Amino acid sequence: MDKNLEKVKLLAPDLPDGKEFPRSPRQTLAGYVLAARAVDKCRAVLVGWEGEYHSNCPLDQRWLKFAEIDYDDFRSFVATGATDDEIAEWIGEHAKKRPRGEIIAWNNKERDLHLSDLPLELQEYMEDYIQRFIPRNRVVHHWFDVYDLEEERI
Repeated sequence: MDKNLEKVKLLAPDLPDGKEFPRSPRQTLAGYVLAARAVDKCRAVLVGWEGEYHSNCPLDQRWLKFAEIDYDDFRSFVATGATDDEIAEWIGEHAKKRPRGEIIAWNNKERDLHLSDLPLELQEYMEDYIQRFIPRNRVVHHWFDVYDLEEERI
């Protein structure tokens, strides 16, 4: 696959200045939560616009692991300048084949995940992260809330 970073630049969010954010972890792509956000961050990293965001972080890895998609293969395809529709098709071809109901159940489990359900090292990281980035008057009920609160979607 050939890289086309000029095309990626047309699709990537410009994350460093805080005017743009990756999509909510709740938003779906190819039927999966987390996937659209993973695409946004991957595009931004490829063109150097990631700011404090990371691609292949623990959040991305939850989706990649469930879908059984190799990150390097995913990154290489995103680097071609593929559109969201093309990436959704690629995910459909490369993700582990699962019944739709199984994917929906996984999506809902992720949407409902509480911080206390995360691995301990991630709970420790989030404890500091929340103190630093989430306003004190906002309550985090679910893991995805952290990102949607910080990025002012809720």
